Amino acid sequence: MTALDPLALAQALIRRPSVTPKDEGALAVLEAALKPLGFTCHRLVFGASDRTENLYARVGTGAPLFCFAGHTDVVPPGDAKLWRDDPFAAAIRDGVLYGRGAADMKSAVAAFTAAASRHLANGPLKGSIALLITGDEEGDALNGTCKVLDWLAAKGEKLDHCIVGEPSSISAVGDTLKIGRRGSLNVRATVSGTQGHVAYPLKALNPIPAAAELVTKLTSLKLDDGTAHFEPSTLVFTSLDVGNPATNVIPAEARVMFNIRFNDRHGPDSLLKLLENVAAAVAMDTACTITLEHALSGVAFALEPGPFTALIAEAVESVTGKAPAFSTGGGTSDARFIKDTCPVAELGLVNATMHKANECVALADIERLTQIYTALLDSYFKNPPK
Repeated sequence: MTALDPLALAQALIRRPSVTPKDEGALAVLEAALKPLGFTCHRLVFGASDRTENLYARVGTGAPLFCFAGHTDVVPPGDAKLWRDDPFAAAIRDGVLYGRGAADMKSAVAAFTAAASRHLANGPLKGSIALLITGDEEGDALNGTCKVLDWLAAKGEKLDHCIVGEPSSISAVGDTLKIGRRGSLNVRATVSGTQGHVAYPLKALNPIPAAAELVTKLTSLKLDDGTAHFEPSTLVFTSLDVGNPATNVIPAEARVMFNIRFNDRHGPDSLLKLLENVAAAVAMDTACTITLEHALSGVAFALEPGPFTALIAEAVESVTGKAPAFSTGGGTSDARFIKDTCPVAELGLVNATMHKANECVALADIERLTQIYTALLDSYFKNPPK
């Protein structure tokens, strides 16, 4: 069996402009690479008008089942004038691969696929390898990984351990292993008053001072000091909007939006109760009405360091000479769905250019990550963690 070239596969994937929710043939490129390796591939489509294409591929029938999870969808490239080359040309300059998805995370998908080919070339597989690849990670994530996991559960197929190939590294490939993620809660507060003429403020009820008081009180909140695996929770405002073009009208409404990234000291219910109490106090002070709407992206979770994290750390150190730092920082990922199925951690490329113009990855980093994934597969099937 001939081992795959991770660079060639990464370029082929990048050349498919798979901006969420469009696949544009990206999964077909991956499927064509996996089938000759012996993988059985299932194309899974969920949703109607918001349909999402996914791929679940498995080689082997026995246990343990090691899964690599990732995505082939990408964020829009933005202003093409900011790019040195076409964002989907997969151009190489001075030992660096450029293109949307180079870092997040088509190159990691290619690296793992190549690593699987190297491991399979060494002899009979002592278990099973799977890839769970979605086209809905950068979007609403409603018809992607979570639906594939439901499909697997209905089939009675259980993952034993999983690595998500998100760009977890900070300065060098393998320097950081994500063992969890903070929770994320988006909140929209609508402050309602009474519209009126600015010359007669007593005949109106201005919601803007009430919105300002709400922002001030929420800014002063100290949610916690952090926990063993998490940094302190944060509340960050993203919008304060009135939408009033007139200079002589007191508006009837003001809107405030913010996000809370919370650690394992909190759950969404306790946070919402806290917010409701603050909003009620401001409403009483100002006589305005305040309503809260929220959307939960995920709850905080962490994988306790143990045999699985040790095995990953040893694989990284065997290639780079340094063990990774454990982290729970950053945004959300599809690990938030997988955590309820099996132990999961995140290990991928350097994240410095993800979602930016001229997103890129060093060619040496693609090979290095392929070596790390290969070492991980070799160690995993030699001595599977319990």
